[in-house]
Amino acid sequence: MPGTRSAIVLASGNPAKRAEIERMLSPVRIIPQAELFVGDAEETGLSFTENAILKARFAAERTGLPSLADDSGLETDALGGAPGVRSARFAGEGASDDDNLRKLLAELKGVPDDRRTARFRCVICFLRHAGDPIPLICEGTWEGSIAQSPRGTNGFGYDPVFLVGNGSLTAAELDPAIKDRLSHRGQALAELARQLAGC
Repeated sequence: MPGTRSAIVLASGNPAKRAEIERMLSPVRIIPQAELFVGDAEETGLSFTENAILKARFAAERTGLPSLADDSGLETDALGGAPGVRSARFAGEGASDDDNLRKLLAELKGVPDDRRTARFRCVICFLRHAGDPIPLICEGTWEGSIAQSPRGTNGFGYDPVFLVGNGSLTAAELDPAIKDRLSHRGQALAELARQLAGC
């Protein structure tokens, strides 16, 4: 794995994502692209994998550093897999987490608990340089269901309505260390750490 003096640019401005990634990849130095005056790539991909590669390539091209991009989202079975790749923009461009949560719960209004199955999906792309022909692609999936109302103050995004395992707790009610071990992003990052250790 890259040493403590190495730096990887993170193709995200989400501070909560940054915190999760830093915990999992410590002691690697993670630099958000915004700190290097890099804007967001246009997410035109039709899949999490396409978007992760687009974002990582964009960040690496503009910084000259190795880059890491995460594309992740929520898939709900009752909505045909929505919001999917549009999870961050489910309620429209510039939507807040609360906006997206309200739209999701409104779309699922009246859907019984046994039909509220869902999963978080994450794809992480690591590029050694902008022209890297063999990016490291790591994936994780976290099965669960959607609660009738939000609960918990940890986490971000759809965590307050994502019921974990037997449904007694939402992702936002989990201790961060437990979430890191179970979550879609935690799974993908653990695989990335293993692959980087072999580089």
